[in-house]
Amino acid sequence: MAHVIGDECVSCGSCEAECPVGAISQGAEHYEIDADACVDCGACAAQCPVGAISEG
Repeated sequence: MAHVIGDECVSCGSCEAECPVGAISQGAEHYEIDADACVDCGACAAQCPVGAISEG
């Protein structure tokens, strides 16, 4: 199951830089994870300063 970014996201960009497969991009309101591209490594969740990323 892919990780998801919740509404707590402050759009800092930390997660996008950490994603090894480029599955994260800026969305309309906050960053979003492409579930089809996500390899569920968790690197983004470890990098998020506000804990907005969780397992989907």
